[in-house]
Amino acid sequence: MSKIILKNIVPAELAEKRLDQALNQLFPEYSRERFKQWIKAGFVLVDGKIMRPRDKVFANQEIIIKAEAEVETASEPQLIPLDVIYSDQDIIIINKPIGLVMHPGAGCKKNTLLNALLYHYPELAKVPRAGIVHRLDKDTSGLIVVARNLTTQTALIKAMQKREIKREYVAIVTGTLTAGGKISAPIGRHKTKRTLMAVTETGKPAVTHYRVLERFLTHTYLKVMLETGRTHQIRVHLAHLHHPIVGDQVYGKNKLLKNISQELAAELAQFKHQALHAYRLSFAHPSTHKNLEFSAPMPEDMQNLLKTLRESSS
Repeated sequence: MSKIILKNIVPAELAEKRLDQALNQLFPEYSRERFKQWIKAGFVLVDGKIMRPRDKVFANQEIIIKAEAEVETASEPQLIPLDVIYSDQDIIIINKPIGLVMHPGAGCKKNTLLNALLYHYPELAKVPRAGIVHRLDKDTSGLIVVARNLTTQTALIKAMQKREIKREYVAIVTGTLTAGGKISAPIGRHKTKRTLMAVTETGKPAVTHYRVLERFLTHTYLKVMLETGRTHQIRVHLAHLHHPIVGDQVYGKNKLLKNISQELAAELAQFKHQALHAYRLSFAHPSTHKNLEFSAPMPEDMQNLLKTLRESSS
């Protein structure tokens, strides 16, 4: 376990605040949820006593935290190649390939991005989820930011929650859209297929913005921006708009298109993953506060599909 020791005195301005709220203000590099976990585990002492997250603190009380940070010990390091776009002492930017699962789960214990990170950056064993901050679906390619320490991970998660990390995607969808727009529709678990997501009245708020980059006879090339980050959000929203992403084996309709060239028909037939790529990522560096922007080219098969669409539409 990675040891964390923190000490402080409750100032007058935090008197009568909840313990978890006071800790979050005294030590802003850690999240309030993490403090709740530490309080319940007995890692937090207030004047030598264990308290509950909702208990009030008072001026001049001494707070001592001796915590054991969650570490990644359940997964083994694996030599899996990584396309590293950028790295420094705090962050790593990776261009995730199609087919790579983010982290181990049911039915997939190995060969994930997390396993690869533990091999290339052994220090990430001391960071929850090996520093992974956000996710991409297995068959979505593109940019991911990874935190190299707990402080950076907490800062990036907070920035994500405040929508300060800008994520931009490109997608090729079925059908022709005449203009860009905004999709605001709540997303939750599918009523009958519990592993899938769907637009549902009982879901969480979800907002997706899109802009037309190119329009073809039977398809549209889009730039997509996330305002929220629900599971499968872009795929579900575009399918809800009746313009599913090409190759989406889950949310796509696989509608047979008429009057298309043999070349395009062949290209579409072999396209077995969603034509969705996280091509741009921008945010303020958690330590230097410098604005950073990264981009990654589309996978070759998406580029080939665009080429065929252009040729078929000319």
